[in-house]
Amino acid sequence: MLLIVTSLLCCAPVAKSCLQCDSKIRLLNEDFGLSAPTVAEQIEIHMICHHAYETYKETSLQRMGVIDPSTLYRARTEYQSEFDRFLKTKHTGPLTFEAVQIMEKGRRILEKHLDIFIRDGLLKQRVIDCVSCRYKIYMCPSPSGQQDCGEYPVQAEEGGQAVLNCFVPWHRLLVGKSEYHYSWAPGVPGTKKLNQSDFRPLVVTDDSSVILNQLHVDEQGTYRCSLRENETVFYQVTFSVTVSPLPNQTRRPPVTLPTPPPGDEYSPFLHTQGWLAPLVALVTALSLAASVGLAVVLGREQRRSQRGGGGGGRTNTHTTRSDGDQVLSRMKMEVKIVAKCK
Repeated sequence: MLLIVTSLLCCAPVAKSCLQCDSKIRLLNEDFGLSAPTVAEQIEIHMICHHAYETYKETSLQRMGVIDPSTLYRARTEYQSEFDRFLKTKHTGPLTFEAVQIMEKGRRILEKHLDIFIRDGLLKQRVIDCVSCRYKIYMCPSPSGQQDCGEYPVQAEEGGQAVLNCFVPWHRLLVGKSEYHYSWAPGVPGTKKLNQSDFRPLVVTDDSSVILNQLHVDEQGTYRCSLRENETVFYQVTFSVTVSPLPNQTRRPPVTLPTPPPGDEYSPFLHTQGWLAPLVALVTALSLAASVGLAVVLGREQRRSQRGGGGGGRTNTHTTRSDGDQVLSRMKMEVKIVAKCK
């Protein structure tokens, strides 16, 4: 009966803080309370658990009192690891003292992850209320009243690329149609104070990052990204992009082969003028001989046809003489050409 009462006490509704909004963490603490050897220790552990919930709530209220699901998941995973290590360790002191130690470690884990979650800039997102454990839409103002989420240096080489990443952990939890507005102020970053009028609009996109390709030196400057919905600016990020010029490249002169010295026996171009002219004359003489032989053969064939042709002999003779004259004149012209070549 006492075990049932203790179990009901651990399951009773309490002011749950962010870490205990996770059902796995609640069951983990409840099982730990029921594992005590005596009823008195079980009740005392329950009171320690209740006090830990209050300290968790105070810690979260000091940091806006809300948490997003991804941050809660990271805190829960780390707390589970520490709790498993705690259960496997052999304890020599009182169990209640050990319970206080593990609950305090859970508070420090929650504090660490909430400090990471709360950042500069306006934040509009679906979060978990650390008191009611219910979801709600929350606007987190910057402690300094500014919307600037920092400035990041980006180094690139001429002809290379640079990635401007405007991503923050909560961007996927934003409600509504949000867009990333990118702008640019040319000039060497940090040389002068920039005003809003110095920035030129570049692109409006749904993507949280853009890539600058084939960068030139004159494209360096201050780039700014702001997340907006209608006229509301949630936050902005600044990138100082510096483009390093490539070193001057000296061109090598084309490699030329040296001229072979006079009298080089191994030169492939030696004595070409000595044997080129006789070769041309030989080819021309062979062509003339072939032409003369062809003309003689043709003349004999024509004379044979005249003897067997009868009355048409005068006409054939005249034709044969004309053909012979043409062959002779062609031969004379070729002889003149050969003479000129020599």
